[in-house]
Amino acid sequence: MPVEFVGGLFPRNQLAPVAANRGKIDLEYLRDLARAHEQADFDRVLIANGGGDPLFLAAYAAAHTEKLGFMLAHRPGLVPPTLAARTFATLDHTTGGRIRLHTVTGHAPEPEHGEHLVDKAARYERAGEYLEIVKRTWTSEQPFDFDGKYFQIKGGFSPIKPVQQPYIPISLGGSSDGAYEVAVQHTDLYALWAEPLQDIDARINKLKAYASKAGVAAPRVSMSVRLIIGATEALAWEKANHIVASLKQHYQPNPFTSARGNSGGAERQLAIAQKGDVHDKALFMATSTAIGGGTDSTSLVGTPDTIIESLLAYYDLGVTTFLNRGYDPLYDAIDYGRYIIPAVREEVRKREAAKQAAAKVVGL
Repeated sequence: MPVEFVGGLFPRNQLAPVAANRGKIDLEYLRDLARAHEQADFDRVLIANGGGDPLFLAAYAAAHTEKLGFMLAHRPGLVPPTLAARTFATLDHTTGGRIRLHTVTGHAPEPEHGEHLVDKAARYERAGEYLEIVKRTWTSEQPFDFDGKYFQIKGGFSPIKPVQQPYIPISLGGSSDGAYEVAVQHTDLYALWAEPLQDIDARINKLKAYASKAGVAAPRVSMSVRLIIGATEALAWEKANHIVASLKQHYQPNPFTSARGNSGGAERQLAIAQKGDVHDKALFMATSTAIGGGTDSTSLVGTPDTIIESLLAYYDLGVTTFLNRGYDPLYDAIDYGRYIIPAVREEVRKREAAKQAAAKVVGL
């Protein structure tokens, strides 16, 4: 299985003073960051919610790149599914088939957006209906009806179908049983935050068990982890500790979302961190605990060789997509393209060639 790399695209420089950036989109920075990821050979970039509408940011960045893909965070239920399906299909055309829909259910309702469904299991159940309608809208050649628990559609239809057939790729993350159920039924990529190797192995096996129960192939697995690279191990860890100190000093949590408690993934991060800041060879939890957990903020720390070895260990467990971004997004993307991405791709190529050769020997 080829390995895929996903970076992060932001509408402004996160290192610039907050007051100077608040409420603004830096189009020059957005363009340069997208181009840096393309030159570094990233497959695509995640555009999260909260820093401008991902659809418009992707459209702008696509106009300034040639092959870079875009992974667009989208919350099911806040926009009618047939309208969302038509919108994404349109963007798929204008970008030349370069988008992925990343479904974010959220660990808590968002009343600021009119979202009041408190029960997490219900939100995943609703997400399943939502994605079913979206996919039917992308594929149906005739108007269709849908009578579900959360959505009732009469004559749903879009004359615009995606460039990518039969569906625009869909990914989803989450730690609850509902997340696994929706992932195996409606997505091709299941997203995790980085955890120790044994924990990731257990979660991949759990995903496979849910897929087997549903009688479908398990989706591929993505893992999000920050990469902190140094010329030596000592320099890498010095850099990591400096980042932790800076996060503790400057990070300002959103008071509205923080009051809602932690997601299942965040609770897992904090529980792992209680066992120690460092796990396996390079997994560093302190960048997560410095901000209270809750995001893809765990890190791999070390020289390029250490980072490569660590990523390959996750690949050997079944992770085929790595979402890697750093704390200095533009320059980190360049470094990842220089030191990490080509080396990992080459080692994966060797591994797959060895598997194919072994399979031929067995077949003789």
